[in-house]
Amino acid sequence: MNTFTVKAYGAESTTADLKEMNIERREVTSKDVEIEILYCGVCHSDLHTARNDWGGTIYPAVPGHEIIGRITKIGSEVSRFKVGDLAGVGCIVDSCGHCESCQHDLEQYCLNGFTGTYNGHDKHSGGHTFGGYSQKVVVDAHHVLKVPENLDPAAVAPLLCAGITTWSPLRHWNVGPNSKVAVVGLGGLGHMAIKLAKGLGAEVTLFSRTPGKTEDAKQLGADHVIISTDEEQMKSVTGKFDVIIDTVPYVHDVNPYVATLNINGTHVLVGYLGGLEPILNTVPMIMGRKSVAGSVIGGIAETQELLDFCGEHNIVSEIEMIRMQEINEAYERMLKSDVRYRFVIDMKSL
Repeated sequence: MNTFTVKAYGAESTTADLKEMNIERREVTSKDVEIEILYCGVCHSDLHTARNDWGGTIYPAVPGHEIIGRITKIGSEVSRFKVGDLAGVGCIVDSCGHCESCQHDLEQYCLNGFTGTYNGHDKHSGGHTFGGYSQKVVVDAHHVLKVPENLDPAAVAPLLCAGITTWSPLRHWNVGPNSKVAVVGLGGLGHMAIKLAKGLGAEVTLFSRTPGKTEDAKQLGADHVIISTDEEQMKSVTGKFDVIIDTVPYVHDVNPYVATLNINGTHVLVGYLGGLEPILNTVPMIMGRKSVAGSVIGGIAETQELLDFCGEHNIVSEIEMIRMQEINEAYERMLKSDVRYRFVIDMKSL
C-alpha cells in the first residue's frame, strides 16, 4: 500500500500531552476521497481516548472525529463527489457493509463492529486509524458526507458527533411539532439537543441543576427551564414529556426524570456509559409503560439527513475556535466544563 506523510497532533502515551507528529495516510484507492482538513471539532471522546480513560487506546493516538474539509482527490469509482466539494467525516470511516445493521443504514450498530475514525482497526494498513487532528484524511467515499455550503463550516464540525448523537434519538422516537421534549444538561450535546428538537417543532424544556443556565437555554430555543434540584418544579412536570434526552456524562439518578415522562415516554441516555446509581425504580416504568433507553451517534444516511436539515434550517453549533497548539489547554478546560459549547480547531494553525 502506497502512503504519504502528513503532520498531525497526537499523544504518545497515557500521560503525555498531545504534540506535533508525522503520520502516514494511504494514497487514494478507487473508492476513496482525500480531504484537506479545514476544521476539526473537539469531543470528550478525544480526551478519553488520548488519556486511555476507557482502556484499549493504541498509541500514538491522533483523535478527532468531527472533520470538515475540501476534497482534493477522488478515486476512479467515486461519483458522489468532485474535487473542491465541502465534505465531512464523522465518527465512522468503515463498517462491514453486509450485516443486518449495515443493510439498514445503521453502521453505528454494525454487528461486526464499525471502524472508528481514530483508534479503530485500519483494514487497509493493518494498523490503527488516525483522526482529524491532522492535515489530511483519506476515507472510503461511502462514509463521507456532503456539507451544505450555506453554513459556517467551522460550526458544522460538531454536528458530526454532538449533533448526530442527539439527532438520532430525536428521529428514532419520532419527535415533531406535537412532541414535548426535555433535555438534561446544557453542554456540547445538550445545546444541540435543544436546537434540533426546537427545529423539529417540539416544545422543549431544559432540566438544569442551577438557574444560571436559564438565559442561555432560552436563547438556544428552550421554551422552559426546570431546576431539577427544586422538588416543586419537578412535581410541576410530572407525566409531561414524551422524550427526555439525557446528556449527563457521569453516573446520576435518573429516577426523578422518569417520573416526568408521559405514558409511553422514553428517557434516552446519550452521555453516560456505565451502571446506574441509585438503582433504577421500575414501578413508574411498569405503571406507565415508560422506558429508559440508550442511543449512540447515527449511521451515514441519518447523519446526511441531519446535515441537510441543518442546512435548510440554518442550525449549527455554538463554538469557540482554538489553534491546534492550544489543544492540551482545551482538554483541561473541557474537564471543568469551561467551553460554550464546543471547541473547534482551526487546522490552518497546524
